[in-house]
Amino acid sequence: MIKILRAGRINSIQDMGRSGFRHLGICQSGALDRTALAIANLLVGNPSDAAAIEFTLGPCELAFTADGRIALGGADFAATLDHKPLPSWWSVRVRAGQILRLNAARHGMRAYLAIAGGIDAAPQLGSRATDLQAGFGGHGGCALKEGDSLTAGAPDDPTAALHGAASFGIRPPSWYEDDAETLAIRVIPGPEYELFTQATQKTFWNSNWTLTPQSNRMGFRLSGPELKIKKGSDLLSHGVLPGVIQVPPAGQPIVLMADAQTTGGYPKIGVVISADLARLAQLRFNRTIQFVECDAAQAREELRRDASYLQQIETAMHWLRPAK
Repeated sequence: MIKILRAGRINSIQDMGRSGFRHLGICQSGALDRTALAIANLLVGNPSDAAAIEFTLGPCELAFTADGRIALGGADFAATLDHKPLPSWWSVRVRAGQILRLNAARHGMRAYLAIAGGIDAAPQLGSRATDLQAGFGGHGGCALKEGDSLTAGAPDDPTAALHGAASFGIRPPSWYEDDAETLAIRVIPGPEYELFTQATQKTFWNSNWTLTPQSNRMGFRLSGPELKIKKGSDLLSHGVLPGVIQVPPAGQPIVLMADAQTTGGYPKIGVVISADLARLAQLRFNRTIQFVECDAAQAREELRRDASYLQQIETAMHWLRPAK
């Protein structure tokens, strides 16, 4: 269904990742921007957690070897389909032989290509996500490379009408179009928050933090003023999750992302709320963020809003009719 003609930087098959295996040392994996993945899938009639291609930066190029329906979600890669612009958040039909090109990202960092039926990779431990560190899942456990061929699964019957519909699009959540110089990311103070001096706590909240190019799917490394921990606060290794903000001895925080290890020994000064991990995933290198304190109730409310927004899209899909 899809042949990779030009592989970009670390493009891979991802879904919503694995759960229930962290006690075995198996990380979550899955899309860094789950919101974009879910929207792209819904626009082609897939379940929101179907497997798709995650693109990081660009450029890259692929060919469709069979007819189908696709949608791009996430960053703006100035994509074209047979040299005609293909905006993000649009659902279109494709024909065998058409070429999709993604250029350098103009806004954001990651985009997701969903295809009706989802990418038909073999599930492993309940997921089709690529675990790049362990080397399994997705397409042979590896990033996609030139010459790779991918197939799509069979679309669900209840969405058959959607597959023949004319092109349509949606307006994404407003934050995708937010081009503020400094991104506000909401954080709940972590379990080791009190191990930091009050002066360090103020520095954590009041400083701008720069995303360094040393960041990857495991962790986003930030640079800024040194965060100092109180003396005698050494920790034993303990369990960690995506969103946790660890502070190594050098005092520069690391936000753990989807491919993060399952344990760590650095103090956790805070945790990025789940609803803001997608925003963070779209942050470009050398851009800045500022942490904003919030509580668990606010974090739950943001998740509820996200779920409600996705439900509205899913409901709207059932109103579409095939093009005549």
